[in-house]
Amino acid sequence: MSTEPETTEDAEPGTPTGGAETEATEEDAAASGEVPEAEATEGEAPAAEGAEGDPAASSEVSAAEAELRAQRAERERIEQRKAEKKTPIEAGTKLSGKAADLLAAVRAVESGEKPVATVFEDPEPAPRRSAPEPVRGPQPVAAEAVAASTAPTPSAVQAVRQVLGAGGAPEALAPQVAAALGEGADELLRADPWQLLRVAGVRPEQADGFARALLGAECGPDDERRGRAVTVWLLEQAALAGHTALEMPALLAALAQRGVPDPDSAVQDAIAEGDALVFQDALEDTAAAPARTEGEGTEEDEERPVRVLVGLERYALAEESLADGLARLVNSVPKQDGSAEDWERVAAAAQGSTGELLRAVAAHGLVLHTGGEASLTEPAALLTAAHTLGLRAWAATHGPIGRTRFAALLQRSETRSSTPSTDTRSPGAHSPVATVAGLLSGAEGPGRDADGALDLDLLVVLDAPQLDVETAALLTESLPDGARLVLAGDPGVLWSVGPGRVFADLLAARICPQVASRQPDPGPLGELVSGIGIGELNQVEAPGKEVVIVPVRDAGEAVHRTVQLVVDSVPRAIGVPAEETQVITPGHGGAVGTRALNTALKERLNPGPGRFGGFDPGDRIVYSPVPGRALPGRVVKADAEGLHLSCEGEDVVVPKERVEQSVRHGWALTAHQAVGSRWPAVVVVLPGDAAQALSRPWVYTAFGRADRHLSVVHGVEQALARAVAEVPAKPRTTRLPVLLAPQISG
Repeated sequence: MSTEPETTEDAEPGTPTGGAETEATEEDAAASGEVPEAEATEGEAPAAEGAEGDPAASSEVSAAEAELRAQRAERERIEQRKAEKKTPIEAGTKLSGKAADLLAAVRAVESGEKPVATVFEDPEPAPRRSAPEPVRGPQPVAAEAVAASTAPTPSAVQAVRQVLGAGGAPEALAPQVAAALGEGADELLRADPWQLLRVAGVRPEQADGFARALLGAECGPDDERRGRAVTVWLLEQAALAGHTALEMPALLAALAQRGVPDPDSAVQDAIAEGDALVFQDALEDTAAAPARTEGEGTEEDEERPVRVLVGLERYALAEESLADGLARLVNSVPKQDGSAEDWERVAAAAQGSTGELLRAVAAHGLVLHTGGEASLTEPAALLTAAHTLGLRAWAATHGPIGRTRFAALLQRSETRSSTPSTDTRSPGAHSPVATVAGLLSGAEGPGRDADGALDLDLLVVLDAPQLDVETAALLTESLPDGARLVLAGDPGVLWSVGPGRVFADLLAARICPQVASRQPDPGPLGELVSGIGIGELNQVEAPGKEVVIVPVRDAGEAVHRTVQLVVDSVPRAIGVPAEETQVITPGHGGAVGTRALNTALKERLNPGPGRFGGFDPGDRIVYSPVPGRALPGRVVKADAEGLHLSCEGEDVVVPKERVEQSVRHGWALTAHQAVGSRWPAVVVVLPGDAAQALSRPWVYTAFGRADRHLSVVHGVEQALARAVAEVPAKPRTTRLPVLLAPQISG
């Protein structure tokens, strides 16, 4: 590991050294890496449902809109499956429709303050019907129709604006409030001012002030309306921190911190109104037993130790459905595509853990595969072997950069394969690699069969740690009976930005075969990252300057050295141009956050007036069409249609009213925005005031994004080694292991 000599140039004058706005880490990140509260000083609007861009002409549906429609359709299928069970989960209406969609979009809000979430320190498969001509779903709908069906009317917005004005709240919030509360939003807001908390970025103290202005003397901290609203708000903040539910004591303590005089009554009111659900789950030593239900159980049952959890319906429904789908895969016999002898033949031809993976997939419906970047050759070999056996096999990645990289790897694997193929794909067919979002929306992948299931026999999901419970539930519900699912990924990276820890929960549950790759990542970078994964920050030999440490004293010097590395040092010494170098920093705000770094990098790499929402042609950007997705790209042009982007070869048009909410400059990203992608060179910036944001998964993820070269702008001194050694991933409260245990046979 080498140390680059310090520059003799002075740091940029006047650079503030205030506290950095830290990135929401794996436990408290919003969908695009931003924190969930509005930053009034910068006037940034929350990314609500309308934040998706329109990537085609106005007559075509955008990928983001298609994805949202597909998710809604899948949720309807999930609810229908639940209704057919003997013990269904009653689906309320309090958090459905527009309100739920807006609350989901909270995860994409880019604000600039620290996360609020830190307050929470059996039968045989049914035969499949053949589908000679698969139907791709969902069918496209005009983008204008989607927008028109969700946007509030001008009269509704005006009525809400009057109520907001009467209560002293910013009238600019009117469109968001009207969208969140739906029809009659003004009357609902007058009757219950704390419903303002349904709007992304609004805090309880702000809602309290609004309520006092509207209600006057009858407003008080013991108002049951306030207790219910704060309960729901806290559960939403917990979801932003990755929890699918909260233990009752933690929720009661958080309510007390928020000035609710009778927390227990507040929770009971929220449950009675259908705003929240309560669960009683067996503790770990009795996790194999099903959770007891109300009105059931013997005296012995009542003495069984349980934990009481409270959660929102949407996440409870997703987690229950995910458990059902996974149990179906585990308990079912995979469809016999290829004989056992054929599978054994291709497994025997493979080497090491690749052969283990092939044998596991041959005999099981669900398989977990772990490993770093080098291990991706094994899923590629699996897909190649599956194609030779005639299976309709697809892979899905977290983002488009990962899709491009894996498609190239798969092509090399198929080229090397000497096994005669019975692949039914046409010679000119596209590579069988899609993004998870594109697969679910129908914009990518094999389409769906006559039953609405994905038209495939094997699905390999890469970047599996990035699956939240809702996305994972949609995937498992979309698989046909007899299909095989492989979840592959590096367990050391940051967890999903959405609630849940699906991959980690499944690894701990041990309900299916697990294949650990024995292929280490090569070179000094592989050695460094592998050490971080086990809690050791080792000094590695880097004769080719694969790893360079650049010490800095303050925020101004950190910005200066970062720009110098990207613009001059890395291209000159390493041979990687600036457009192939990615900057990663812990947060968005502060003196060395993504905003400050992107401003400095734009000034050097693509100066311009920023006539279209601060952007110019050639600007490097990151586009967030929906919560949880960050697509790197570049600005092509701007016209009356909107901002034209190129994201990994895909043309995207973002309407001008959505640019501020969904497009950011992208020379510098957070680790959560960068996960699932890799670049030839990476510059990781660690300013001194970001020490509290560092953890082993954050460092592992950020350092692991580099292919050839890693520069570390180092201002945190011993905090880096301490974070790697002592700060693991924060725990998340989930119910998936308890829900799975009674459903797994044997």
